[in-house]
Amino acid sequence: MQLEMVQLSRVVFRKYGNFIDNLRLYVRGGSGGMGLQRLGGKGGDGGDVWVVAAKDITLKRIKDKFPQKRFVGGVGANSNIRALKGEKGESKEILAPVGITVTFDDGKIIGHLNTEGDRLMVAKGGRGGCMYSAFQPSRGKAKLIRLDLKLIADFGLVGFPNAGKSSLLTAMSNATPEIASYPFTTVRPHIGKLMYKDYKQISVADLPGLIEGAHLNKGMGHVFLKHIERTKQLLYVVDVCGFQLASKAPFRSAFETVQLLTKELELYKEELLLKPAILVVNKMDLTSAEDKLLELKEQLQKPEDFSDLLPDDMIPKNFTTFKQVVPISASTGFGIDNLKSLIRESLDEEAENATEAVHEERLQELRHQVQQRS
Repeated sequence: MQLEMVQLSRVVFRKYGNFIDNLRLYVRGGSGGMGLQRLGGKGGDGGDVWVVAAKDITLKRIKDKFPQKRFVGGVGANSNIRALKGEKGESKEILAPVGITVTFDDGKIIGHLNTEGDRLMVAKGGRGGCMYSAFQPSRGKAKLIRLDLKLIADFGLVGFPNAGKSSLLTAMSNATPEIASYPFTTVRPHIGKLMYKDYKQISVADLPGLIEGAHLNKGMGHVFLKHIERTKQLLYVVDVCGFQLASKAPFRSAFETVQLLTKELELYKEELLLKPAILVVNKMDLTSAEDKLLELKEQLQKPEDFSDLLPDDMIPKNFTTFKQVVPISASTGFGIDNLKSLIRESLDEEAENATEAVHEERLQELRHQVQQRS
């Protein structure tokens, strides 16, 4: 059984889009306007560039809307006979998610955007021409900056209440979350550290359990979903034998649970499904667990054939597949070491891909600069 389960952990694979938690931008303040020497007129200052925290914004949306990733302030107006003092150029605002750290390209921190409406100036406009500059304007400051989504953990545990997330975190790490046989034992995030023999540490967050309707802020829906945005990857945790929130609530099989979790994330913010994800099938020590796991495997291979098990309004647009499907028992320790190894492999793979992407981006910039000079 153990050999078979290890093999099953490598059954389902997924090609992921890039969930973006770091975005590099070129910003430049607008140039100042010309002064009017014969009348002593002063040109308008160039517009500044600001990063402003706003609701319902993601880094991916910024990248998609502004593929060139260039933001330049408006040019200050020239001084003229009718208006000796030129108007200031229009400032440029970059709307960004709450929870962003803004840095220079070398990593030096400019500031943090922790609440909606927070603002940071990232590029100042040039001065308008005046008598002190021989009425010649200056150009705005140009910089490369980064928007970094502040993460609370490398992995976030995603699951309905009582799926065994807290027990799993305890089995893998040094965290001691509250554990009980009733739902909603986790009411705030618990962060555990996975320790490896070479002293590598990986953080895992046990987040408040979802319920159906979380995207509508039922239960602790929005609390959970805002935390999950700040993790690099996801660990879906499901009970192999299924789940029932209350006696009057419908029973959900492991397959239904996976799809309902997917739908809740999709309805809140579809881009969350771009995060790399591992499916952890817990409670493999229970009677008939092996048969249930084989059934789940079959359903995940062709999920559209089993969509009739779900209410019409809870069928995801795209059925989630996973980098790994890992059977474990948090109570007995079965599969925990294998899971820890796969977690590390997944993070290492993501880091390697990110490094390659940065190198490619910088290579493209160098090519662009060479073309401009030639």
